[in-house]
Amino acid sequence: MILELKNVTKKFGGVTAINSTTFAVNSKEIYGLIGPNGAGKTTMFNIITGNYQATDGEVIFKNEKINTLKPHVIVRRGVARTFQNIRLFHTMSVIDNVLIGFDFQTNYTYLESIFRLPRFFGEEKRIRGRAMEILDYFGIAKFAEHKATDLSYGQQRKVEIARALATSPTILLLDEPAAGMNPAETKELADLIRKARDDFDLTVLLIEHDMKFVNQLCDKVLVLDYGKTIFEGLPANAIKDKKVITAYLGDFTHDSC
Repeated sequence: MILELKNVTKKFGGVTAINSTTFAVNSKEIYGLIGPNGAGKTTMFNIITGNYQATDGEVIFKNEKINTLKPHVIVRRGVARTFQNIRLFHTMSVIDNVLIGFDFQTNYTYLESIFRLPRFFGEEKRIRGRAMEILDYFGIAKFAEHKATDLSYGQQRKVEIARALATSPTILLLDEPAAGMNPAETKELADLIRKARDDFDLTVLLIEHDMKFVNQLCDKVLVLDYGKTIFEGLPANAIKDKKVITAYLGDFTHDSC
């Protein structure tokens, strides 16, 4: 077990977005967090990453309570994420976007960077080389000097994931990574996430609406509806569960005439 949420509740005034949710993600698992719009999925991500403080409950990562820590501290602990709406620095190149992920991993002082001392150049060369390796892994190294927003939507998704991996995470949170992609891009992304899980020794927690994508990728899913857990188990069983079907499609039961 690498991540555990215990009775997590989040309230916004009188609205309960997350209602006493408990689940655990095992090491190297690909775990899906699914549910209709407004179910509380992104709120859950924001709690895990420290952007929101839980009203009640605990978030435990690698046996340490983290829900009182600041977001940048949680990143350094090994939690990285992407966002539902791609958040790249539009005026920066692809490689510069990825280099940001190495921010806290450089081994030189502020004065060494100001005066351009030898260790500064050595470290900059090292992290740039590492950034290029990650871009090459995602097949987009040839776009390194291009402005990030000049790339296709699918390629921008890869840049965002590459930047997250640059932080050397233990767990990677992906918020609707396949949104806006065509079927071929979606399949390629699923294969890439699975491969990255193995090659980078990652655990993956993802939010996704594309159930075909979830079925072919996730080991287990948790289904939320109005902040409550209505199902946890295998993806193949989720799509046959009556409560899950009702949450997505509504209740079509009625009395016979």
